Amino acid sequence: MKVYPPSAIRNVVSWVDLIQPVEKAFAAYSQGLGEAPIVVFAPAGSDGDVHVKSAWMTDYPVFTVKVASWFSARAADGRSASTGYVAVHDASTGDVLAILQDEHHLTDLRTAAAAAVVTRLLARDDARILAVLGTGVQAYLQVLAACHVRPIDTVVIWGRRANAADALRSALLAVRSDLSISVAPSAQQAVQSATVVVTATSSREPVLLGSWLEPGQHITAVGADDLTKTELDPRCFSRADLLVVDSRRDTPRFAGDLYQAIRARAVTTEDIHAEVGELVTGARHWRSGTNQITVAKLVGLGVQDLAAAAVAMQNLSRTGPGQTGDRASR
Repeated sequence: MKVYPPSAIRNVVSWVDLIQPVEKAFAAYSQGLGEAPIVVFAPAGSDGDVHVKSAWMTDYPVFTVKVASWFSARAADGRSASTGYVAVHDASTGDVLAILQDEHHLTDLRTAAAAAVVTRLLARDDARILAVLGTGVQAYLQVLAACHVRPIDTVVIWGRRANAADALRSALLAVRSDLSISVAPSAQQAVQSATVVVTATSSREPVLLGSWLEPGQHITAVGADDLTKTELDPRCFSRADLLVVDSRRDTPRFAGDLYQAIRARAVTTEDIHAEVGELVTGARHWRSGTNQITVAKLVGLGVQDLAAAAVAMQNLSRTGPGQTGDRASR
């Protein structure tokens, strides 16, 4: 069994590398060519949660079990609050082949890749203005992903902490100096003129209200991935002309905001138009008009982790562990 440290993994995998593998994984999942069980628990209550996501797919020689966690105690010690690893197993024997000590890195990258997929499928072709609600690593990657698939030239950032929003602006300008990037004083002002809206927060209260939405907007919501969190209020879901999820079975069970919208009877599971994989395969139609409001609510699936781990293993086999560097911004 090989153990790969974070530095080695960061050097060989970027979110761009994962777009096509993640897209194929979505398609396979929606066609029933694999499974992706999810378990979420909170051993530290609101101060820590653990997501265990496993997956197998028919065309893969390996299966994976990922443990990704977030604990405020780590942040209090000056470390990243998020950490984790992916265990890669031989699909024919069950033997552990490798431990990818990615410290949440592969999760971040595959989530950005998923956003690129759904933005390409659902956002208007002429989308030029992006609003991002959130200021962390995922907010940074989400902006790059959206700009990769749409002609975005203007980015508006909102965050609860002004200094964090300013830091995100500087980080983005360092790699995309061609963009016009500003910080909005409120989430509503950030959203008002945007054609693509991304929510990437750990909020436990809605940061995006349905009353703010305008015809033609696309929303990618990736932050509320357990029942304690919420980013979108129920009206966001009821106003959606197309509501897309990564899993019909699991997204309503684990996405706190969608779960609450269903409990409030703002929507039902019948209002879910499609899984992402159904859009990829053409089993369900994409956006059909420029005035439609589209919402993609993603909790993250184990098949995405499997796809990411397979790419990492392939690339690591060429270079070996112990390399240094970071390709996350590519």
